[in-house]
Parts: sequence; structure tokens; C-alpha cells
Amino acid sequence: MTERSLHLLIDEVILGLADDAEVARLETMAAQDPDVAFQLARARDGFLALDETAETLVLPDGFWSRVESGLDDAPVDGHVASAEIVDLSTVRRAMSRWRGMALGSIAATVLLALILGWSVLTPVAPAVIAVLLNDDGEAIALVEGRPDNTTLVTLLEQAEVPTERVMQVWTKPDEDGPPVSLGLLPTGRSETLTIDGLPAPHPQQLYEITVEPAGGSPTDLPTGPILGKGLARKPVV
Repeated sequence: MTERSLHLLIDEVILGLADDAEVARLETMAAQDPDVAFQLARARDGFLALDETAETLVLPDGFWSRVESGLDDAPVDGHVASAEIVDLSTVRRAMSRWRGMALGSIAATVLLALILGWSVLTPVAPAVIAVLLNDDGEAIALVEGRPDNTTLVTLLEQAEVPTERVMQVWTKPDEDGPPVSLGLLPTGRSETLTIDGLPAPHPQQLYEITVEPAGGSPTDLPTGPILGKGLARKPVV
């Protein structure tokens, strides 16, 4: 028996589409082969989740009495109504087709999840890196500028900023243009900042951090003391 026909037989037994001989054959195989027993148990567990979603329906009052009454009124002349014979081969082919489609959909979903997971877990390499130095030449922050203008600011020391002030990060995409704010560091800790509308960062681009009034610079330009500044370099990767 091929793996595919075994899976189909297991599904038919669980769904009640197999005859007594097929049920007995599968039970014998499961008793002799642990792998078949495992597949049968796993399939039952899988269909159990679907079965548990079915709503329990209560039979209407008087249902069984009407059934018994119908049996009492049935003719007893030995005539048996002809029964319609159902060709299970059609059902089996349909099950096989739908099962293949379901497995294909599951495989596609798993592949998509793996691709998305890989894209999320794989960090984007920075386009530039800048080490910001204070007036004493000490490194106070590391800035990583990514191609999508996501900027990771890692503070290397705890800055002393008054409670009514805030650190603000700036850059100059154009050497001859004005500084542009990348955002605030309201918690005084490392942050990831995102801004739209700027060109991708490039080597020799200036970055700096200043101390501004709460809420940021009122002029959209640096007004407070500079905590640190530095020029970006392209990392060697």
C-alpha cells in the first residue's frame, strides 16, 4: 500500500466512509505497525478539532414516539423497498482531490510564514554608521542610518538633561542645506527613529544630538547645546 492510499484509507475510516472489512484491515495494520498507529491517532486528533466545532442539537419533543409510531405502521408483508446504491469511488476521488488541494494550501501557507519570518528576523544592514563625539572627544552615541531612513540611536553614556528639556537628533542630508530633525529621545535612552521624505543616508552625512525645550525645537532647527556630533561612514560588510 502506498503512503497516499494509506492516508486516504485512514481518512475514510475516520469519516465513516469505509466498510467493515476496510476498518478491520486498518485496525490490524495499526496493531502491527507503530507508524500506522501513529498516523491513525494523529488523523483522529486532527478531525477531533473539527468535530468539536459542531453544535450539539437537541431532538424535538416526541421525536422517538413518532419514530416508533412509524415503525408500527410499516407494512409487514416482507416487501423491502429498494435501496439506492451509492458508488463510494466517486466520494473517494473527491476526497482525494480536496485533500490534495488542502495539503497544497497548507504547504503554501507554511512557506509564506517561513519567508515572512525570515524577512522579519533578518536585520537590515545599516547604510552608514556615525560615532558622535562630545567636545572632549568622547563617544556619547552610535548612529546607524538604514537605507529606508530608519535611524538606530544607541547612547553610550547617560546624558544629564534637565527635566524640562529633551534630546533631539539631527542630520544634514545635504551638506549645504539646513539640519533636519530625525526625532526626539524623550526617555533619555536608545531609540529607533523613522522619518519619511529624506534621501537614503550617505557617507560624510552629519549627525548630531542637541538639548532642546520639551517637545522639541520651536524653530525646527537646532537651538540648544550640542551633546555630540559626527560624520557618517559606510560600514565594511
